[in-house]
This record gives sequence, structure tokens and C-alpha cells, in this order.
Amino acid sequence: MAFNFPDNFRFADSHEYALLEGDLVRLGISAFAVDQLGDIVFVDLPEVGVSVNRGTSFGSVESVKAVEEMYSPITGEVVQRNESVLSSPEELQNDPHGEGWLLLVRPADLGQLQELMDAASYASKVTAS
Repeated sequence: MAFNFPDNFRFADSHEYALLEGDLVRLGISAFAVDQLGDIVFVDLPEVGVSVNRGTSFGSVESVKAVEEMYSPITGEVVQRNESVLSSPEELQNDPHGEGWLLLVRPADLGQLQELMDAASYASKVTAS
């Protein structure tokens, strides 16, 4: 399956993405990760106001195949979570890079974004595996 990863996204090895929007960063999981999971039945996200730390779990996604932890690609404070994905997990499956976003975070260090893979590097990684 061919995937289209938006050029302005940055990706972590663990398949989460980060998208800079003004002074906030939108987090989600890649279309590749969603495809690997299969039918998503439940999403668990932290509350607004919680701090997330780069490389540590910020929630989980459950599919008919497995429960997978999601790891924050950056450190920051959750300012919004996508409530519609919590009530309708299929939104994550249908549009992971758009309406299926997970968190909006106020980053502690924008420099962390530069340490993530760009879309081309991430595409090479997932198509090689």
C-alpha cells in the first residue's frame, strides 16, 4: 500500500507525527501505523493540562488486533485533545493526518521537532520495513 505523508509533518520512529501550527504542535499517529493496527475500537488520551514527555507514553490505541502505546514525539503541555476521536475512534482510522489528530500541545522546546524525521525519511523507513 502506498502512503502519502504530508511534507510539513515530522515523524518519530514509533510512528507518531508532530505538526507545527503557530506556537502549538498537533500530535497524531501516521497512516502507516493506522494501517498496521487494522480496525480501531478505542483510543485513550490524557486530559487537558497534563504534561507529556518526549519518548514516554501519552495514551493508547486499541484495535481488533492489539493495544499499542503511543509515545510523545515532543515534551509539552496538552492544551486540547480530539474528543471526537475518543467518541468515534474510526475517525482516526479514516483520516489520521487530518480529522483523526489526537492532541494539541504547547511545546517546551521547538528544537525537538528538528530531531524528528521529515516525511521523505519516514516514508523510506516504513516502505523498507
